[in-house]
Amino acid sequence: MRTALPSPAEPATARDPMRFAPHGAMRLDAAAAAGLSDIETAISPLSAYRPGLRLKGVAGLDRLLGPHGAIGSSVAPFAGEGARPVRAILFDKSPAANWSLAWHQDRTICVRERREAPGFGPWTVKAGLLHVAPPFDLLARMVTIRIHLDDVPADNAPLLIAPGSHHFGLVREDAIDAVVERCGVHACEARAGDIWVYATPILHASEAAAVPRRRRVLQIDYAAFDLPGGLLWSGI
Repeated sequence: MRTALPSPAEPATARDPMRFAPHGAMRLDAAAAAGLSDIETAISPLSAYRPGLRLKGVAGLDRLLGPHGAIGSSVAPFAGEGARPVRAILFDKSPAANWSLAWHQDRTICVRERREAPGFGPWTVKAGLLHVAPPFDLLARMVTIRIHLDDVPADNAPLLIAPGSHHFGLVREDAIDAVVERCGVHACEARAGDIWVYATPILHASEAAAVPRRRRVLQIDYAAFDLPGGLLWSGI
């Protein structure tokens, strides 16, 4: 018997914007505005204009992004009480670094050390940090936020998402285009200080900016649970 596919989420409108449960995405207007200067201070020593700089041990970030921080505490309604940051990546688009990214799901997590556990693999090392692909049900319990440090109008490469695609499970590479067509596409425009909250497995993509300029985004994965089999989150 063929399994029925999930129904696409109703499209968002100006009067009925993106909602987390059906769409897998929701914008929190100005939720990070008060902490932007602290974030900019924390990341200022880091190499800029990178497609994706994986962060670990950056002074000052944990205070803002942790479960009791001004920003981290806003994640609890989506990821659960005690949700903590388990990975952070800085994206810094500019006229000198204006890349695009095809449709995909985020399928790996960052851990402290390798331990064999059922359903975990393959293993990879990215920027010196150990990553592994976990079972999909673990990814489905995670939440990813994107903190916007710059305005992201339609011509400055807003993240593109397929609303509701997180309900389709692990999507095969050869089925991605069909799922995107079924779900439709939403451009996640933002102002500096806004936070977009996403279901971690949502299908997403990024185009090169039509009018290239600075577009910095701090992306953080959150989880409110421990890993099985003795595995430990790397954290930030």
